[in-house]
Amino acid sequence: MRVMEYTQSTVKSNKRKIMSFEQLALHHKILKALEELGYETPTLVQEKVIPKVLKGHDIRASAQTGTGKTAAFLLPALERLMTPSTKPGKGPRILILAPTRELAMQITSQAEKYGKYLNRLKVVCLMGGVPYPMQIRNLKQPYEILVATPGRLQDFIDRGTVKFSRLEMLVIDEADRMLDMGFAEPVEKIVSITPETRQTLLFSATLKGSVVQLSDRLMNKPMEIHAHAKKEKHENIFQKLHFVDNLPHKNRLLDHVLKDVSEGHAIVFTSTKRHADQLVGELKEKGHRAAALHGDMNQRQRTRAINGLRKGAFNILVATDVAARGIDVPSITHVINFDLPQNGEDYVHRIGRTGRAGANGTALSFAAKRETSLVKQIEKYTGQTIAITTVEGLEPRTTEAPSTKKKRFHPRPYSQKKFRPKPKFSRR
Repeated sequence: MRVMEYTQSTVKSNKRKIMSFEQLALHHKILKALEELGYETPTLVQEKVIPKVLKGHDIRASAQTGTGKTAAFLLPALERLMTPSTKPGKGPRILILAPTRELAMQITSQAEKYGKYLNRLKVVCLMGGVPYPMQIRNLKQPYEILVATPGRLQDFIDRGTVKFSRLEMLVIDEADRMLDMGFAEPVEKIVSITPETRQTLLFSATLKGSVVQLSDRLMNKPMEIHAHAKKEKHENIFQKLHFVDNLPHKNRLLDHVLKDVSEGHAIVFTSTKRHADQLVGELKEKGHRAAALHGDMNQRQRTRAINGLRKGAFNILVATDVAARGIDVPSITHVINFDLPQNGEDYVHRIGRTGRAGANGTALSFAAKRETSLVKQIEKYTGQTIAITTVEGLEPRTTEAPSTKKKRFHPRPYSQKKFRPKPKFSRR
């Protein structure tokens, strides 16, 4: 296996040999669409992945959401479609697996934008929460790209509705999240019925453990590329940490912070679906324009929530991690970790929802003193220290982490000591 590691310093030392999309040898119709979208130069992951994919290599790459990885696999996929297929049938030539509905919808939208000028390009999206009849009608028409979540795709495979005789490229996006959500077995079942001649691309926030094991089973001598997205400094995102005493203190602090978001948009992350709904109700009572986004909502509700944020129907979205995967709303100015994420990868993903396309953003995190160790883990992962800040009048009362407090020894006063008489000895 060939491992290729790239950092920003590596690119600088190479003086960025590839400085434009024209130099990636993409078709002029694709370049025209990119120009209209305002794309000028490829990102790090695009610059390193696209040439290797065009040469036919199997690729597994570590790249975070927000680094341009979607274009890194869509652009060479569209380039492949410029050559007509020699195999008859209606099945897809490109299959893209995504862990969540939102990410599947985002990939579908981007594929249609990048392939705007390609003749007869048809993209079909299969995901839960959408009526089967509409998706069945789409599958009956000729199409080239299929974007799907594993569960819904497996349903159609079992029905005999989807065939992969024409498949040329398979993309597994956000493989780490796919495994976290328990999709390992469905993914392997799906891949097992695809042609062995396919080209396989796998993208993940990190390449370790179960992700590497999965790719070893599915790929043919993969080339490994690390774009080191997790080391990005997010210099355009101002990261702050607020210590809180308890839930009421956290709620008061959130209310204060959101008053500064009246001119922007914010995503508030909670750890549970139930709390997301509860928090939305509390925010509305305080006059905030808020909506929830979580896994218990059907697809129509989730789509309405995301569109409502984009169109300004409300400016605060309270979301869980799984539901928020794949959200791309450029107007988001604030990300608030009402509940801390449990690892550095999720933290980077969350704060990456703001500061898009070079704009400035603010990421605020609330933490109890007992979560100090978790904060340190996140800082170690990102290589950055999160600035501790306070709001006047809302300062935390606790000054010492509960786990570090030592019990003091208070000797019992002499008057409280129990008197034990000396044993009496009988005389003989």
